[in-house]
Amino acid sequence: MKTILQGAAPPRPLFLPIVFSHAARIENLPLRAFLTNPTKITQALRQMRGHLRSDGLTCYFDPYLEMEALGAELDWGSGESRVFRWPRHRISGDLPIDAGALEDLASKGRIPVAVEVIRRLKSMVRDDVLLAAGVSGPLRLAAQLAQSGQGDSLEKEISTGALELAAEATAAVAKAFVEAGANVVIISEDLPASFPGDATVASLLATTVNIIRFYQSLPVLVLNPSARPAEFGSEDPLDCAVCPVASDAQRGIEEVFREPAPTTLGVAVPASVISEGQVAIEKFAQEFRRANPAFQPVVITTSGDVSDTSDLKNLNRLRDLLLA
Repeated sequence: MKTILQGAAPPRPLFLPIVFSHAARIENLPLRAFLTNPTKITQALRQMRGHLRSDGLTCYFDPYLEMEALGAELDWGSGESRVFRWPRHRISGDLPIDAGALEDLASKGRIPVAVEVIRRLKSMVRDDVLLAAGVSGPLRLAAQLAQSGQGDSLEKEISTGALELAAEATAAVAKAFVEAGANVVIISEDLPASFPGDATVASLLATTVNIIRFYQSLPVLVLNPSARPAEFGSEDPLDCAVCPVASDAQRGIEEVFREPAPTTLGVAVPASVISEGQVAIEKFAQEFRRANPAFQPVVITTSGDVSDTSDLKNLNRLRDLLLA
């Protein structure tokens, strides 16, 4: 990790799949109860460590973490599915939150639970395992704010105000995680067809990335496959590991970016590939290597949280294939 932070190529990629909700199954707990119990989370992650040959543990990962802290309410459906909505007394205007929503954000919602998990694991594990936690990128979070609970579509126009607030929220949560001891912050980001105003990914993430690196931790940006090469911009580089989602294993990874490509480039394997089993994993790895014969990623992660029904042995097989 230190080698990557210094801008040099590591001797091998960091293998950091996002595996979090799987731990709820180990504890035989519904996800809803698991997400609020730091003791159970810590116990389950320590058990899972013995079965997963990764370089890190995902201490907390939830796409609704920031939304809940900002005041949204989660409605739990069957099969642990969730949607969010805003209280009826939400204010009118561009944003469904009040002016004080960002005040002491790290103490709201389940963010303190995530921080406690990181702190506990920090005191338990040795230096040979990285502690990772996930945050929503500003564009993903702003899109959630813009659509006010009507799904996760990126089609609705995103206001500048939503972007600014989302960027501040992402930075605040990331800071809480690295202060607690997280070595890696995984930033999950979606890119819409066009950006509002003069916004770029780099400009929106600059504060977050700087905070993470100040604590000598590694920012890892997972880019949704909707990313378009023209949107990335070469004049404003990102000082983090950039992992585009390889939604099409037969496509060359360098095609995702406008030249020149980021110097610290990784890859995010679709989480669905892991769920499909060993045959799908082997096919993906074969096609990916054929399309990218000379590519040496600095980080290998997943597009999102691996399904709790996935066999961890499949992740270990993926590791062996891609690190060979």
